[in-house]
Amino acid sequence: MAPTKQAPTRQAITLKGSTNLVTEFFKYAANTILFQRGVYPADDFHMVKKYGQTVLVTQDLALENYLDKILKQVNQWLLTGSVTQLVLAIISKDSRLPLERWVFDINLVEQPAEGSQPAPAKPEAEIQAEIRAILKQIVSTVTFLPVIDEPTVFNILAYTAESVDIPANEWVDTDPLAIEASKSQQVKLRSFSTDVHRIEAMVAYRYEG
Repeated sequence: MAPTKQAPTRQAITLKGSTNLVTEFFKYAANTILFQRGVYPADDFHMVKKYGQTVLVTQDLALENYLDKILKQVNQWLLTGSVTQLVLAIISKDSRLPLERWVFDINLVEQPAEGSQPAPAKPEAEIQAEIRAILKQIVSTVTFLPVIDEPTVFNILAYTAESVDIPANEWVDTDPLAIEASKSQQVKLRSFSTDVHRIEAMVAYRYEG
């Protein structure tokens, strides 16, 4: 009898594909935020076609390497279901006060009970349309977010399970960079989902009004 090999399950294939899709979304979302909020000069970005639209991506090699390194680890955590939230915090360079927190909650989509009919796969075109809508919404936030007229830096925070392996010297426990409740306004952004993950987005910003 010829040797047989067990076919990979739909779930295993979907998990990897979904993880790569979500990781790629974070890359373009981070670039869009950093450009729109002026954290890096506009000249540092160039246009690429993605999700059926034009998006801006950094040409700054140090920033590109930094984001790639972070996203490589996030990809691993997504595969094991170990990360529940990513935050891109924009901070005043001089006062170190957090000015904005772009929050992305990562949830697992509930799977059908064992033995029941699996849900039909979500078309990639539909996922891409949802991602396109979030990126457009990030661009449009400049119409209501306070103008940032001071030098800023940013930090990326990952909220993970306590048992997760943290690469030494790459990630450290840190301040959540929260904005005081009395000075914080929040706006819920759109969400998107794959067959495995659902990403909920929001932005909190400092409002001294």
